[in-house]
Amino acid sequence: MHVPDGFIDAPTSAAAGAVAAAAVAVSLRGARRELDERTAPLAGLVAAFIFAVQMLNFPVAAGTSGHLLGGALAAILVGPYTGVLCVSVVLLMQGILFADGGLTALGVNITVMGCVTTVVAYAVFRGLVKVLPRTRRSVTAASFVAAVLSVPAAALAFTLIYWIGGTTDVAIGKVATAMVGVHVLIGIGEAAITALTVGAVIAVRPDLVYGARGLQQKLKLRVNGELVDVPAAGPAPVAARSSHRRVWLAGLATSLALAGVVSFYASADPDGLEKVAADKGIDAKAEDHAAADSPLADYGVKDVDNARLSGGLAGVIGVGVTVVAGSGIFWAVRRRRTQDVSPVSTTVA
Repeated sequence: MHVPDGFIDAPTSAAAGAVAAAAVAVSLRGARRELDERTAPLAGLVAAFIFAVQMLNFPVAAGTSGHLLGGALAAILVGPYTGVLCVSVVLLMQGILFADGGLTALGVNITVMGCVTTVVAYAVFRGLVKVLPRTRRSVTAASFVAAVLSVPAAALAFTLIYWIGGTTDVAIGKVATAMVGVHVLIGIGEAAITALTVGAVIAVRPDLVYGARGLQQKLKLRVNGELVDVPAAGPAPVAARSSHRRVWLAGLATSLALAGVVSFYASADPDGLEKVAADKGIDAKAEDHAAADSPLADYGVKDVDNARLSGGLAGVIGVGVTVVAGSGIFWAVRRRRTQDVSPVSTTVA
């Protein structure tokens, strides 16, 4: 659902950019509360993983494909505020380096793919985990439902923006029907990827899943005939910290393999927005990307003739750049949080 330049007029794109900037600013503040010694290292990896999986277009209908949006996955793994930042980092890297998603439409893309998917998914997820049994399976099931609903919600958000500032005269009802219809199917693929990923992390380190925190039933002991809560556990042991590193390394290796190898076998069909745009005439005034001459444009390395090698190298570079950029941002936010909560030292004359 990467919106290219030319689909949305300048005033509406500027307004969406302002909304996106405000959302990122709010998320930077909110992420200070979410990023801790567990979440901060994982957040950069989540951004890189989303980048990698977005290269894996899967068929959803005749001549149409879809790919992960990632808002639901990021929100559940690292928190909604950090999730918005994760998707925003991915979109920024894709727009600047790979000419994927227009630069003038970056605000539209962050609003639709980053903010709407994250907010809708996390709201649905939290609502479900409150009523479902407190089990790991419930978290996985809630992740599936939240991801399914987040994708057509994003499609509706794009339709609303297009209704306000679309550059072609197309009946909005037809756009809405086509966008929601195809993105419901894409949402099923999104949900499967999200649930499998969340379930895999929960199986190894449930404490690393932000959305699963606080769901465990507190242990109680009977003291003098009364039930009392067991005191909270202390700092994670060395074994847990070592396991944390293993999870991070395994996630990075998986991301590199998906982007560098598996992406070659992804569907070449246009994704949901591209297909609807071509069928309904939305793309009549599409513009060439400002970064079309980038050495990595269209997810290939310039002057590398072998398609498999070119795409694989581009994917590996994308994962590396995204994990470095994302980790740098999240560690900076984490450090700011540490400074904010540190006690102020005082001296007595």
